[in-house]
Amino acid sequence: MHEYDTIAAVDLGSNSFRLQVARVVEDQIYPLDSLKETVRLGAGLSADKILDEESQQRALACLRLFGERLRGLPIHAVRVVGTNTLRIAKNSAAFLKLAEQALGFPIEVIAGREEARLIYLGVSRGLPVSQSRRLVVDIGGGSTECIIGDGYDPLHMESLYMGCVSYSKRFFADGKVGKDAMQQAELAARMELQPIKLNFSASHWREAIGSSGTARALADLLEQNGWSASGITADGLLHLRAAMIKAGDCKRLNLLGMKPDRIPVLPGGFAIMSAVFTELGIQQMTVAATALREGVLYDLLGRFHHKDMRDVTVSQFMRRYHIDMAQAKRVEEFSLSIFDQVAEGSEEDVKVLRQKLLWVARMHEIGISIAHSGYHKHSAYILENADMPGFSKMEQSQLGLLVRTQRGSLGKVYGLAEKHELWPAILALRLAVLFYRSRTDILLPAVQVKCRPNDYRVKLEQKWLEQNSLIENALLAEAKEWKAPGVSFSFAAIKQE
Repeated sequence: MHEYDTIAAVDLGSNSFRLQVARVVEDQIYPLDSLKETVRLGAGLSADKILDEESQQRALACLRLFGERLRGLPIHAVRVVGTNTLRIAKNSAAFLKLAEQALGFPIEVIAGREEARLIYLGVSRGLPVSQSRRLVVDIGGGSTECIIGDGYDPLHMESLYMGCVSYSKRFFADGKVGKDAMQQAELAARMELQPIKLNFSASHWREAIGSSGTARALADLLEQNGWSASGITADGLLHLRAAMIKAGDCKRLNLLGMKPDRIPVLPGGFAIMSAVFTELGIQQMTVAATALREGVLYDLLGRFHHKDMRDVTVSQFMRRYHIDMAQAKRVEEFSLSIFDQVAEGSEEDVKVLRQKLLWVARMHEIGISIAHSGYHKHSAYILENADMPGFSKMEQSQLGLLVRTQRGSLGKVYGLAEKHELWPAILALRLAVLFYRSRTDILLPAVQVKCRPNDYRVKLEQKWLEQNSLIENALLAEAKEWKAPGVSFSFAAIKQE
């Protein structure tokens, strides 16, 4: 992947959309510009998880503004991530098409634990190096991430389905704050924290750090009103809790440091933070200046410098699922040799798809750990649903599709005809699996593949084909399979002089 002097990250959160542009100098990132819009996307999520039209229009208007700022940057120098609301909205796919048009860049929806990993990466890079384990808590609009890490390495990561927007909407309608409502919100948050309490309690870390808007807003309120000397404290939260209940409505809170855009989501964020302090045994929490956006930037920088977390994940999966390394190597080398003959598109797009093919070739048999029968389907399910640090949900979906199509009927793969950009990788992987079905280091002839629009032609030495009738029959069957997505596939024997 090319290196860039200027890169950008966009965080499509459930409360706010944020853009960060930065300059790259060696292994460091220096902020150049930032934008923030309080879109409150999560507030537009109905009880049946449908994103309403009003919230969609707010989001699209913001993305058009961000698109103006990003105009001129190369597509691979910008990474855009969507979080909880876009993970759970049933109409997310339809909205994302409009969103990508408005922004002008692809959008990745990331899983909760991937969000946690990126948050920790961003927070840790913005703090002094420490020899002690740290707890990072990030209360977003729709989810709360808890991470314990050592240095730059996250050790334990969890994403909980509770956020300042969703809890404010659920327990504090119109900003009204009563004693009973606060108790109910705190109890609900404490229940969410119960499954992780054992591994995230104070005995497992030395320092607690809060990141993102809720933590910063609470720290400002406690510090400016004299309830905390620095950051967030358990005692300070008690003072703020009493003040909120006494006022009865966040709009009537007359406190220093109270920002208008934070008023609608303050009680929900407070209830979650209060529960976090209680359940995890926190007495004092410092607040980080960095969070998800910076983590996305450093993760993007790592890809440029060949420190891609996705490579680490693939290696871990190969060990976890006891991959036959020799077979994976055979399939990898052969599939890449075919791909290099048929790949089309821009240099950068070809590199991206080639990398995905390499990962898939290494992991194409992970489903055998479940059962050999239909292992390609098991492999696809794992890749589509497992926690895979570094990968977005869309990337996992593409890996799953590639693995699913490595063998068997192409006619049963939904939507394959529209996935023409993946056809070169699918063809390469299918041929590699077909030729190395014996799982031995056989001597293969030169395989030439010519391609034209919707047309693949394979040429092989006639003498070799005559000696390998099983593969010849498999190639005949392959021609029938490619008719389903509308592709002509043929092979011809070449006589040796």
